[in-house]
Amino acid sequence: MATGWAGDGAVQDQIDATVKDGISRVQSRLTQGPGLTHCAECGHEIPDARRNAVKGVRLCLPCQQSHDSEAAQFSGYNRRGSKDSQIR
Repeated sequence: MATGWAGDGAVQDQIDATVKDGISRVQSRLTQGPGLTHCAECGHEIPDARRNAVKGVRLCLPCQQSHDSEAAQFSGYNRRGSKDSQIR
């Protein structure tokens, strides 16, 4: 397959780099360190099961769900676009 100036495996290298960047971006958002016993936003107690399951947890489940839904609304990805709209 003719690819112009691109070397062999260039497409796979680009895919690998994109996946690696995505993983790095998600890992940078993970909380680290000791978790809180009470929610940083509303002050309600965070259950032990949640603190054991999610290391470095800072929000109770309702506040986390609210935070996640707000973040999803402002996603910069065009997940609904057709292939043609992404090419243009």
